[in-house]
Formats: sequence, C-alpha cells, structure tokens
Amino acid sequence: MEILRCENLTKTYGSGETMVTALDHIDLSIQKGEFVSIIGSSGSGKSTLLHLLGGVDRPTEGQIYIEDTNLSALNEEQLAIFRRRKVGLIYQFYNLIPTLDVQKNILLPLLLDNRKPDPERFKEIVSSLGLQDRLHHLPSELSGGQQQRAAIGRALIYRPAILLADEPTGNLDRKNSEETIALLKHSNRRYGQTILLITHDEKIALEADRIITLEDGRIVRDEAVHP
Repeated sequence: MEILRCENLTKTYGSGETMVTALDHIDLSIQKGEFVSIIGSSGSGKSTLLHLLGGVDRPTEGQIYIEDTNLSALNEEQLAIFRRRKVGLIYQFYNLIPTLDVQKNILLPLLLDNRKPDPERFKEIVSSLGLQDRLHHLPSELSGGQQQRAAIGRALIYRPAILLADEPTGNLDRKNSEETIALLKHSNRRYGQTILLITHDEKIALEADRIITLEDGRIVRDEAVHP
C-alpha cells in the first residue's frame, strides 16, 4: 500500500542567473511499513526533500501525497494540523521544549490537539525508550541520547503515517547512534512504522530496507538493501 508519493517535485531558490535548483523533478513512492534511507553529499537536496515531505516548506513545482492527501491543497493552518497528526519529525538537535518535562514533551502533539493519550501506548513507548525514570526531568537534565529518545517518543505518540528523521544521529556518539537506529528499527518492525531517514553515514543507511541516493537534486540510485 502506497503511503507517500511525490510527482515532479521541484524546489528552486532565487531567479534568473542566481537561481539554484535544490530538487529537480523528483518522482518517488514509499510503501506503508518501509524503512528507507536517503543519502547524498552536502547540497544534494536531502534536507530540502525532507522539509517538503514534512510540510515545513512548499515545493516550487510538483505534488506530494501522504495517505492520498495532497499537501499542496492544504492552507497553512490545515497543513500544520496535518503535519502534527500524520508526520513524525526527528531532528539532529532534538528540538525539545526546554521548559517541559520529558512526559509533556512526548505528549505535546496530543496536548496541542486537546486529546487524551492512550495510557497503554504511552507506557509501551516510554518502556521501549528506557525513559521510565526520566519522565519528570527537563531536557537540560538529560544526556544527548536520552533527549533524542524523547524526541523519538514525541514523533511516535500520534501514530504518524510517516516518520521523517533528519540526521538523527548527527549529534550523538557511536553508542548512542547505534541505540537510536535500533529504536527506529524497533518501531518499524513492531508498529509497522514507515520511516524515511536522512543520513550521511553509509553504515547507518545500510540498516534500512532501501537506500535512495540523491545527487544535485536528483535521484541517481534507488536500491533494496534486504530484498
């Protein structure tokens, strides 16, 4: 079942002789439950693609469909709500709210919608993240690995259609990087969570089921890792 589709996706900046093409007419399809890595050198368009897929930015041309919803057809308010409910975002620098404890940071997408969390799901996520004893700590009281785990919990709490991770291990040491990828793989296997992971680390990319290589804003390779 297709969960994400891009058609003719293009993003340019500037105009005339100074115009820069960050993404160049990309077509892409992701199936429900896939774990996909996107790799490429700096400036290849990886982060631009992720921002467009997450509804953080708008394409210059082309369409993005997530669960058959055309993101281009949504106004800013609708897009913000859709992003909160359907897209889990994990960044390199965690982006936790410094004045909220771990529990509230994880539950934030639900709290913003005035929705009550499923206690069993919350308990299961927290347990799998190993954060049971840190729920009432502020982000500043956590290690980098613990902060990233809290960010993963926040991304998963709403059961998003797709989870987008932008260099989630880029600010972590090797041990915490391995633990973070293991948690992503666990959510993919256990919950059937669709994951799109951007990384410059080929070893990490190989943990996915499929690797897409970007170069100069175009897909130059798309190959299965574990056929």
